[in-house]
Amino acid sequence: MSKQDDDKLAARLRRKQRAGAGDAQDEPGTVDSDVGERTAKTVKTDSGGKTAGGGYTTLRNQFLIATPSLDGGIFKSSVTYLCEHDKNGAMGIIVNRPSNLVVQDILADVCDEQPSEELATGNAAPVLVGGPVGLERGFVLHQLGTHEDPERWASSLRVSDDIVLTGSKDILLALSEGRGPEHYLVVLGYAGWGAGQLEEELASNAWLTSPANADILFSTPYHKRAAAAAKLLGIDLASLASHGGTA
Repeated sequence: MSKQDDDKLAARLRRKQRAGAGDAQDEPGTVDSDVGERTAKTVKTDSGGKTAGGGYTTLRNQFLIATPSLDGGIFKSSVTYLCEHDKNGAMGIIVNRPSNLVVQDILADVCDEQPSEELATGNAAPVLVGGPVGLERGFVLHQLGTHEDPERWASSLRVSDDIVLTGSKDILLALSEGRGPEHYLVVLGYAGWGAGQLEEELASNAWLTSPANADILFSTPYHKRAAAAAKLLGIDLASLASHGGTA
């Protein structure tokens, strides 16, 4: 999306959102990153939990599930999908924080033509608040279709074999014309961590990690996603002790 489009959408989100992001300066996940450059082109990456170059174990393509120790702000009861994680830091998208905007609002703002009534109805899903950083930045997290070219979009980051994060306007135009991906989330903002910051938060039991699941990303109701992600680990979030964050 262009800078002008991003700024307009961010301002609209701030007006309509019910204090969803709040003041996040002292919260986890508030470090600005070079995500704009990282989505400059489509890249092939390892799945989460695999050892990347230099022997570093990446958590890319995994869920971060907030434990009860994160008891305030945007990350309370959140589940975040990690799109990048290496020795320099991490970047992810919160996937269970719907805003008061819907996808149709985004399409109306950035596309020259209004979508048809049928497409408008299909684009009634909420826009998600992806994190406290860069609310002026819009992204589409989507699943590749069968035989779909992962380099179809101008600015994408391939997170896994079938999950892609796209930050270019062409995907919104495609959605408005009914030729976009079938399974997708439209988000504004992201969560970012500096070098070693996420590792420190994990050591302090702020997060649980679980393998990502496309069903949870694109089909599970937003309010059930954190519990569903924890269930992949055999954990009941309600049973976690708030002081320890362990089952």
